[in-house]
Amino acid sequence: MKQAESRMSPIEMRASLGLAGVYALRMLGIFLFLPVFMPYASHLPGSDPALGGFAFGIFALVQACLLIPFGMLSDRIGRKKVIYIGLTLLAIGSFIAAYASNIYWLIAARGLQGTGAISAALTALLADLTREEHRTKAMAMIGGSIGVTFAVSLVLAARIEHWIGVPGMFKLIGCLAIAAAIGVKFIVPDPVISRFHSDTETNASRLPSVLRNTELLRLNFGVFALHAAQAAMFAVIPFVLSKELKLDQSIQWHVYLPVAILGFVLMVPAIIYGEKKGKLKPVFLAAIALMLVAQAGMSFGLVSYAGIFGLLGIYFIAFNILEATLPSMISKMAPADAKGTAMGVQNTAQSIGFAVGGGLGGVVYKHAGIAPTFLFCAFLMFLWLIVAAAMKPPLKASSKMFHLADDWNGDANLLKQSLAACHGVLEAAVITEERAIYLKVSQAGWDEAGVKQLLEAA
Repeated sequence: MKQAESRMSPIEMRASLGLAGVYALRMLGIFLFLPVFMPYASHLPGSDPALGGFAFGIFALVQACLLIPFGMLSDRIGRKKVIYIGLTLLAIGSFIAAYASNIYWLIAARGLQGTGAISAALTALLADLTREEHRTKAMAMIGGSIGVTFAVSLVLAARIEHWIGVPGMFKLIGCLAIAAAIGVKFIVPDPVISRFHSDTETNASRLPSVLRNTELLRLNFGVFALHAAQAAMFAVIPFVLSKELKLDQSIQWHVYLPVAILGFVLMVPAIIYGEKKGKLKPVFLAAIALMLVAQAGMSFGLVSYAGIFGLLGIYFIAFNILEATLPSMISKMAPADAKGTAMGVQNTAQSIGFAVGGGLGGVVYKHAGIAPTFLFCAFLMFLWLIVAAAMKPPLKASSKMFHLADDWNGDANLLKQSLAACHGVLEAAVITEERAIYLKVSQAGWDEAGVKQLLEAA
């Protein structure tokens, strides 16, 4: 086998950046509307907070239903075809939403937007276009694009809404979807070979084992609770800022900007400490506890600038830590040959959380008011803290991937056993159909030179 190159090729970099941008667009359909959707929906004919919450959440509910099936469809008819279909549906739904004359038309349009469930097809295409040794870097670009999209959306949403209104924001999403489809066509390369990748795609045969894995189930409940609370919280936060603090919607970004920056800055040392010192579980539990404190504090009233900045600051610190560590922990706990399946289940749990949180948040707000909505979020965090407290500390491990030469015809089981015997290799999987080798190795030190020498001789 050839020695791996240390740098991504221009094609790999182009594919990674282009697909990260398209992935960010998918998340923009949720994040950009967080601070402005509920006030807009509340003024549509026939609307109430419950229907407004359902209109927000149905986007994610439809996504949850289609994420894994669309990924599997891309294996059959091609990655780009599924991406074009999804982006077209997203654009059509966005334009219909822009002209929705009542809440029911908005619900239907948001549901149609949600059919653009292309994330699995995007990551599969990325895997087709990147070598195994650079896959982690490519996926990190996508993860980074999501974080940036969330922060930018909170800061810019109110300004954009002030300039073009929420209907204009829907038109903007529609136009961006069309532009993204053009970018996929002319900027993102076509893969020479398209095959299944266990590190990025959902394998139906591995779903039962992943769904029975107690540690992964704990984390999936956490993903669900985190995003359910986020959606429910933003069902009421815009009203709190406008009614309690008399902040016009166009300047509410003055609140979001400093707390978002604070969250990103303080997230970094916490994650470094958790990863380097093997203290990921204590950091994780502390972040859930912080989230519980923030939500419980908000239920007692946000009646001052100090209160809103303090509690939202705590929320964003906790949210960013949890959002960054959850994928890492799932990767550490998933079997080496089922990482993609575990991530697919996680993405589905995230979308279901958005949907449930948006819907129930609106219902609670309608029937009980602001404080009980925050108490609902706090209750979710309390349940998560109990569930997470019993989990096993994640292994100090990382994933490594290597390409298996297309003309290799050796004994896969023998190679797997030889790799597993190398110092620091915790788990090995050799999948000849994918021409790939997946390793889970100790962060404390593993025999990288020995593994590479073994692969060179194979």
